[in-house]
Amino acid sequence: MFFASDNWAGVHPDISANLSRHAAGIATAYGDGDLDRAVYRRFSEIFERDVQVFFVATGTAANALSMAALNRIGGIALCHSEAHMNVDEFGAAGFYTGGARMAPVQGPLGRINPQALDRAIKRYSQDLAPAGQPMAVTITQATEVGTVYTVGDVKAIAEVSRRHRLPLHMDGARFANAIAATGVTPAEMTWKSGVDLISFGATKNGCWMADAVVIFNPEVGRDLRLLRQRAGQTFSKARFISAQFEAYLNDELWLRMAHHANAMAAHLAETIEDAPAGRLAWLPQANEVFAILDRGTAEKLQAAGGKFYEWGVPQGFDGHLGDNEAIYRFVASFATTAEEIDRLGLLLSE
Repeated sequence: MFFASDNWAGVHPDISANLSRHAAGIATAYGDGDLDRAVYRRFSEIFERDVQVFFVATGTAANALSMAALNRIGGIALCHSEAHMNVDEFGAAGFYTGGARMAPVQGPLGRINPQALDRAIKRYSQDLAPAGQPMAVTITQATEVGTVYTVGDVKAIAEVSRRHRLPLHMDGARFANAIAATGVTPAEMTWKSGVDLISFGATKNGCWMADAVVIFNPEVGRDLRLLRQRAGQTFSKARFISAQFEAYLNDELWLRMAHHANAMAAHLAETIEDAPAGRLAWLPQANEVFAILDRGTAEKLQAAGGKFYEWGVPQGFDGHLGDNEAIYRFVASFATTAEEIDRLGLLLSE
């Protein structure tokens, strides 16, 4: 019963097989081989326009390098106060940018409120005042609490960003889950809605280690190749990242895996809601489920082999926690099975 994180899941067999297929022989290094170029073209096909693709090792590197590409003197990036980049990446954006800061913006259940964003930007002067100057807005899709920005939501954030002449970045560590949940195209969710660049994650969704920065607006990506080199994120044997992405993006494998994870999360949510010992904290929209459990019940599940984490109370939570209750996060992945969920349900019913 492994629900701690989709990072705990293994690798899809098609991706492993493709890595083995490309393991032998000679290929041009540093991302200039035939396979690499084919994968870049595939990204352009998926996003319905010419894009620039920069492979990196982790989602944190993708986010931090994106901020480095957008940095200004005294730079301030505006994000949700509970965004992964703000609370879980150990100041990586500040390190990669040489001092840029994250400015938290309020919003219910992980999503920035556009009006709050507008007010937050206006707090900073556009001249070189000591308070610093806004350099970018970044949103997380899907969010840290399992909610999803609709296309309309993204456009509303982009409208505020454009009005203040700020580029818009999307942290897409679970981008596939968001696309599977909304049914829109990757293009509609990103550049057609005003997104300038995305941290495109695949590691959580069935790859070994494959993340990338994808640039839609070439004006913001002019220095990224050099920034990536300086950060030690330029792979010599990039074909092994490309081999993962080739399989991942072939025949919509990435979306099929995300659909499965989302479906398992929905099954898990129904199981928790039907059990006498648990209830949902809010409705899941992608592959993360947040449940309210008595601490004794949570300990019983964990003692029986359940892997999941306690979670803090987010902004916008309108439920009630009893004296001995807490919110717990359960994450489904491409490898989650209905049998795992059914076993959890039986334990909750005992």
